Amino acid sequence: MRIYPTTYDRWVSLATVEMPAKDVPEPFRWRLMRLPDLSRTPTDIVAVRVRGIDPLPGEPVVPAHRMMCVPEWGEP
Repeated sequence: MRIYPTTYDRWVSLATVEMPAKDVPEPFRWRLMRLPDLSRTPTDIVAVRVRGIDPLPGEPVVPAHRMMCVPEWGEP
């Protein structure tokens, strides 16, 4: 598990491996992006949610850690 800042002042836990977009449900798709040098955010890599234009089925995305976890007994 890796924890990255997002572009909207939150943090997200991501899996350590990339997977093809076809294997990751839409709500769990993320990409890691470099920020431009003139950005106000004091970091160089942020997590960006994949939305709008769907990635190609074979395009790599980073799944959210929640997708990779097996739920405990009684959890939804």
